[in-house]
Amino acid sequence: MAESAAYQVVARRYRPQRFDELVGQEHVARGLSGAIESGRIGHAYLFTGARGVGKTSAARIYAKALDCERGPAAEPCNDCDSCRAIAAGQDVDVVEIDAASNRGIDEIRQLRQNVAVRPARGRFKVYIIDEVHMLTREAFNALLKTLEEPPSHVKFVLCTTEPEKLPITILSRCQRFDFQTVDPPSIARRLRQIVDAERADVTAEALELIARRAAGSMRDSQSLLEQLLGGAAGPIGVDEVHAIIGTGREEKVGQLVAAIADRDPRRALLALHESLAGGADPGGVLEQLVAALRDGLLASVGCGPEQMLEGAGLGVDLGSIGRATGTETLLAMLQILDQALSRMRTSGHAAVLAEMAVVRLAKLEDLESLSSLVQELATEQPASIPPAREKKTTDLNPVAVRPPADPPTNGRLGVAAPAGGAVPAGQSSVGPAPRADSAAETAVPAALPADPLDAWMRSCETAGGLAADFAASASRASWRDEVLEVSLPADAASAAAFLRRPEVAAGITRALVEIAGRPVRHAIAIEAAATEEGPLPEIESQAARSRGVTSQALLLRETMDHPLVIHARTLFDAAVRKVEPARPREPLASAAASESQPTASTNDGGDHG
Repeated sequence: MAESAAYQVVARRYRPQRFDELVGQEHVARGLSGAIESGRIGHAYLFTGARGVGKTSAARIYAKALDCERGPAAEPCNDCDSCRAIAAGQDVDVVEIDAASNRGIDEIRQLRQNVAVRPARGRFKVYIIDEVHMLTREAFNALLKTLEEPPSHVKFVLCTTEPEKLPITILSRCQRFDFQTVDPPSIARRLRQIVDAERADVTAEALELIARRAAGSMRDSQSLLEQLLGGAAGPIGVDEVHAIIGTGREEKVGQLVAAIADRDPRRALLALHESLAGGADPGGVLEQLVAALRDGLLASVGCGPEQMLEGAGLGVDLGSIGRATGTETLLAMLQILDQALSRMRTSGHAAVLAEMAVVRLAKLEDLESLSSLVQELATEQPASIPPAREKKTTDLNPVAVRPPADPPTNGRLGVAAPAGGAVPAGQSSVGPAPRADSAAETAVPAALPADPLDAWMRSCETAGGLAADFAASASRASWRDEVLEVSLPADAASAAAFLRRPEVAAGITRALVEIAGRPVRHAIAIEAAATEEGPLPEIESQAARSRGVTSQALLLRETMDHPLVIHARTLFDAAVRKVEPARPREPLASAAASESQPTASTNDGGDHG
């Protein structure tokens, strides 16, 4: 029992005791050692950095170097009574304060009173305040004067992981040292030294996996190693590490990456389920996927293998996958994963969220080509009107935005001017209403049902739910090539909105394909609603636009009906919050003149069309 009580964990037993033992913080060691050697010892220091990178350890080493019986020295001897007492936390002249639990003004007042007392046996009295950002505003104000002009025998070392929370008045009174996260190779080398000292059997692959999982924190890696050493009955390999940290085997994650790159949702889900079947945590597998796609992203912009974190254990070439997938697509994939991981922290359905994220990644389109298409459409259409196609059809699996067959001629999004010149006001941008002129109707193909309205009703009844009830409001239907065009009255906007839902439209399309016996699609349009008093609403909106008056409601309606916006909303599960009006393009003459004269203001807003 006594032996168990005296046991110290690995992170404390192998804590750095000299400046040259600080792993990954050589710049801090040189700065502090040089200050002691030159006699330029500051009165207040601020150590900032992530958790577990050596801030408190460096503060203790600094205190030992100042109060060492053979010093002040660039390196403490670690043999004298002062060094041993400070290392054990028993020296009365080195006071460590946890600001998270001693954050009030009363504690700081007590500190100010004790500052005047000279050290008991050492040269200096050193105050190490950990998590200093947790102090209250009143406590910071009480500390200001003492921190700026302490007695000559007092030194302050403030440690924090969030320096942005400190008042500027505190920051300006301290010499700041920023601690870096430790790179995985350095962590792996230090873990190997600890394993050899403990006479344990741990494979190099397992140590590399622990080092990557630690995310730059030396203390986290040592805590994980401690857990493995305490629970393992034999040699420790990668399987034991995966079981402890809740991640999937690397080859399974590699299969998941390959399936996503091949846009194969079924194979991607199988790879995910195989990873989870081994006891992995869904969040851990997605984090592994983030690391793999991050390496692919670096490769897509031209970085070399030396900057990649994942090793060859995945069994796939992340560089080739990254270059083939493209930068824009990889950025979208990482955003989807980040959103999924954020939602998983507060959800009780982590596995379902992981499956949703994997399916969305596997069905994500090639955004490189989509970006090129958007640029082409933007150059072809006027800046004040977003580019659009005449009609938007609902596919079972839309994989690309198709260019318009008949560009709009009346200036409104998705509405083509009829031959007679009248503007069909109120018509939906999703698809044009069938033309009144029977000569404009396309002949019904022989293989298609002769009664398009009957085919529409039968397909909606087969889709089930409320689709048949809303579909009954259709006034007419007709075949145009391979598309069933359905017209709804102007007062049936709610019915049209319901029938355009992705899940409802997919069910109608499936039923329509079965009825027609061939791949067909459908489009829904809303008929124009003419008024008895005054011009048509569409004419009013165009007149307002011609006068330069564009309401936010009109912009929002046109943007929501735009095919690319509809596609993006479905793809990313997004919402349109605000639409900025387009900035008028300058005439060529004025643009040339502006090059020679400075403008009153600059606005690099990009393309707002």
